[in-house]
Amino acid sequence: MSIRKTLATTKRVLKQLRHDPRTIAMLFVVPPVLITVLKYVFQNDAGVFNHIAPLLLGIFPMIMMFLITSIVTLRERRSGTLDRLMTMPISKMDFIFGYAIAFSLLGLLQAIVAGGVMLGLLHVTVMGGSAPTVIAAVLAAFLGTALGLFTSAFASSEFQAIQFLPAFIFPQLLTCGLFVARSDMAKLLQWFADVVPLTYSVDAMKQVTLHINWSATLTRDLVIVAVYALAALLLGSLTIKRQE
Repeated sequence: MSIRKTLATTKRVLKQLRHDPRTIAMLFVVPPVLITVLKYVFQNDAGVFNHIAPLLLGIFPMIMMFLITSIVTLRERRSGTLDRLMTMPISKMDFIFGYAIAFSLLGLLQAIVAGGVMLGLLHVTVMGGSAPTVIAAVLAAFLGTALGLFTSAFASSEFQAIQFLPAFIFPQLLTCGLFVARSDMAKLLQWFADVVPLTYSVDAMKQVTLHINWSATLTRDLVIVAVYALAALLLGSLTIKRQE
């Protein structure tokens, strides 16, 4: 693995996405708009909004980056770009981590924009402060990027890539503790929630929301999210076939 080649891949991906206004809008416009809409959905119950809004920063980045990464990667597979890259002296890890860095940087900007709207314009109170909030959101974006790179190998069209969202992400969304406490769910669903990564992304946001100091539980949750993401990247590298 070469740092120079990895960063070159990152630069290429960012240049490509810079000329894609729809992707830019999905990344930086849609999450703040959805959070703002949610505020007015709960305009008569500000307490519910203040509880839910920070948790969405552990969900939106993952979902957005999952969709965008899987579609963009699949597009490069189908267009032959990936095949051409694999004939060059670039390793699979250079490709995978180049993409991961590019989309993680976008995830960082997305977290700053969405977090700024939530904390500044919408006046949501987060006890842990803005820095832990952004860190947790960026790791959620990193997780979505890694899962998107991995699952793109199992789709043959952009429509199939989108189908992974309800099949792969929605079950995690329903059991992560956003809608009901996990302890109140059926035991089987509790076991499922304990082994999927979105649970720990949402738990990290709960820690940031409720605790002033950085807790050991927050560290544990963030480490688990990072480990899942790295594992997905390694598995994703195995799905790339080098052309001879």
